[in-house]
Amino acid sequence: MKNHDKFNAWTLFLLLSVSAFAAEKPNIVVLLADDLGYKDIGCYDGPVKTPNLDRLAARGVKFSDFYSGCAVCSPSRATLLTGRHHIRTGVYSWIQDSRQNSHLLEREVTIAEILKEEGYATAHFGKWHLGLSTEKRPKPSPAEHGFDYWFATALNAVPSHRDPTNFIRNGEAVGEIKGYSAQIVVDEAIDWLDNREGQNAPFFLNVWFHEPHAPLAAPARLEAQYAYSEEEKKNISAAELRRNPALYSATIDNTDRAIGRLLKKLAGIAPVEDTLIIYSSDNGSYMDTRTGGLRGVKGANWEGGIRVPGIFSWPGKIPTGKTLNTPAGLVDILPTLCAVLGRETPQDRHIDGSNIAPLLMGKAAGFKRHQPLFWHLQKSRPIVAMRDGNYSLVADPDYELSTNNMFDEAWIPKIKSGGYKNFQLFDLSKDPNQTDNIASKNPGLVKKMKKELLKINASIMAEGADWHLE
Repeated sequence: MKNHDKFNAWTLFLLLSVSAFAAEKPNIVVLLADDLGYKDIGCYDGPVKTPNLDRLAARGVKFSDFYSGCAVCSPSRATLLTGRHHIRTGVYSWIQDSRQNSHLLEREVTIAEILKEEGYATAHFGKWHLGLSTEKRPKPSPAEHGFDYWFATALNAVPSHRDPTNFIRNGEAVGEIKGYSAQIVVDEAIDWLDNREGQNAPFFLNVWFHEPHAPLAAPARLEAQYAYSEEEKKNISAAELRRNPALYSATIDNTDRAIGRLLKKLAGIAPVEDTLIIYSSDNGSYMDTRTGGLRGVKGANWEGGIRVPGIFSWPGKIPTGKTLNTPAGLVDILPTLCAVLGRETPQDRHIDGSNIAPLLMGKAAGFKRHQPLFWHLQKSRPIVAMRDGNYSLVADPDYELSTNNMFDEAWIPKIKSGGYKNFQLFDLSKDPNQTDNIASKNPGLVKKMKKELLKINASIMAEGADWHLE
């Protein structure tokens, strides 16, 4: 078969896949946890009772190898909304509005903007963390990124998940709200569903919970259910116990209960076959007991910092009760939703994610990732990671750079021009915990993957905003 015939056959397959996947426009709901680990929830063999999420997975698919957009919050969210590596979008690390110019650039095309063009009502509920204006630093709000309605916090719930005081509704501060953040966020979403304009239009709910990010709070009765016995405490480090794992679990349990209320509401609005629901986390857990033995935690480009749950549910369109082993991630959501709607991804910019609709449909042979998954985070060592098939390649910077948690925008020129060293290679199919560096045994593969990593890196850095000059 000639090359152009192969191309035409491949194009035809994709078009047929899209037409089979996309019927009428479904309602779309994205549920995102904050700092939730790969092995926290029940359907991922975690210790927290999450019957609602378990049922969601049972009536859809879950990925065994699903990835966040970054090992920390803000950049991962930027990647989710745009399908692009976060540095392209202006977000290098987590954002502190009072100290940084960084934000999700208004010129970026988000899922919400695409869905608005398709006639969707769009709303954001919960944590935002992609930049909100301060007195000295004007930044676009969710409204400028395609959301008709928004109810959000700039960063974490303050003073904790209980009785938060820092929610903003469509630009206006709300003040203290009694209750727990997860339930408050769902209350607002349900109210919006009941009272939104255009009740017959499809809708996009972007629901980003604060839990289980610290500072923690949950009902005492839930915390008591997860208390460790004295015998169990002997196997837990003192540092981990100081983080209060029982309360951490209780916040996840409370979130699952809130999700249950939202799912019940959604089922009352439309048949479950009319709604596509996606659930994941912005990065891995900071609790090293919740990564399933994967190396590293939140903030690190090891598997424990970037591998997260990934659940997709759309009864009647997505097969039920399946576990998919092909790597995928938040970066793939935008191109996949474009496929659901039967439209192209934005053609005027580079999209790093791939359309995983064939995987979701049970047609894995029809899936082809156009670019390996790639991560960069200044505070992490390794500073970069790339996954291509079963293999993970990681590296350190070949320049001096602080690993401080707070990002300094003065570092950007060095980040954009710097290189890498100490390349390590891991076969995740045999060594998911990344304990056996096989780089020296596979010089040819390292050379090939290093070339691809540097190519992706150069493309990303060429687009990265230099906020230090702003």
